Amino acid sequence: MNKIYLDNNATTPVDGEVLSEMLPFFSEYFQNPSSSYETAYFVRQKIEDSRKKVSDLLGCEPSEIFFTSGGTESVNHAIIGSALFLSEKGKHIITSSIEHKAVLSSCSFLKKLGYSVTFLPVDRNCRVSPDDFRRAITKDTIIASVMTANNETGAIQPVEELAQIAAERKILFHTDAVQAIGKIHLDVKKTSFSMLSLSGHKIYAPKGIGALYKKKDVQIFPLIHGGSHERRQRAGTENVTGIIAFGKAAEIAKEKTESERKQTKALRDGLLAKILENIPDVIVNTPADYSLPNTLNVSFKFIEGESLMTFLELDNIEVSTGSACSSESLDPSHVLLAMGLDHVDAHGSVRFSAGRHNKTEEVDIVVKSLKKAVEKLRKMSPLSK
Repeated sequence: MNKIYLDNNATTPVDGEVLSEMLPFFSEYFQNPSSSYETAYFVRQKIEDSRKKVSDLLGCEPSEIFFTSGGTESVNHAIIGSALFLSEKGKHIITSSIEHKAVLSSCSFLKKLGYSVTFLPVDRNCRVSPDDFRRAITKDTIIASVMTANNETGAIQPVEELAQIAAERKILFHTDAVQAIGKIHLDVKKTSFSMLSLSGHKIYAPKGIGALYKKKDVQIFPLIHGGSHERRQRAGTENVTGIIAFGKAAEIAKEKTESERKQTKALRDGLLAKILENIPDVIVNTPADYSLPNTLNVSFKFIEGESLMTFLELDNIEVSTGSACSSESLDPSHVLLAMGLDHVDAHGSVRFSAGRHNKTEEVDIVVKSLKKAVEKLRKMSPLSK
């Protein structure tokens, strides 16, 4: 049986067109873009072409895009770099309780340096309240960071409204858009975002490449020091092949976002309907409204998600119990706990995240395997007695 991959929020396969675009830059055009001869200049121009493609996806200027090693570095650069730059103005940061570990760990690091952090709660739909955000702002608040969409539940946050509130109070607003780009349309020129982080391997480019959108008038300290690369914001010889790939992936995403939104939503909705029809005692953790079209997070009562994932893998079905960055932890999802689930139900969660390669006919195969696995696990579970 062919493998069914439904963990696209963890990573995506490199698109064939993306691979073809990057291959010549491993061998034929291998030159350092900072060198002074003609082929090096050609490589430099290709980097700038990719910068333009990424900026077109976001609706910003190419000069506002800075390439990084991935989403985590972009987040660190945005939060820590801006906090250090603004330390004399204040040392208070606002974020949410459901952020990716890249955000939470950046804030934890800053707390060790004397900064204070407010973690906004979320409701049962995994959404931050703009009213809570307003109340959290103090005279010392310098930056807020709230993700565009949650990587585990797919819940889309009211980031445009939050960013507008931040702008009115002259506070920088950063959003981790790693999961959102390529799945929903974002135009930063129509928002008050100060900074936005994104990652290539979530949109069918390879791992190890990302970018930070930084509005022209926003100043932050660089975290990596050395040469004058990336306009002195991020030193180090550029990952040319990754940048070329990211540019192509962004170009494809700009063209396909809407068609893929419809495709993955239809698959996600069909999967949910058949799960609810065939399996009892299911808790849906993905909100019906305001969610990524490709993401479905459900808890199967009385069993552990890790065990269910293992049974599915025996049928060549790959899913996740949450964030790939937390897969080695035995603790339940901090996101689901923040939403109000108890530890037992949070442990029973599974995330399905569809991609452009998934087919509608895979739904019946997945549900058949799920039903068989859930029934077997519940028979063994003392919780279901």
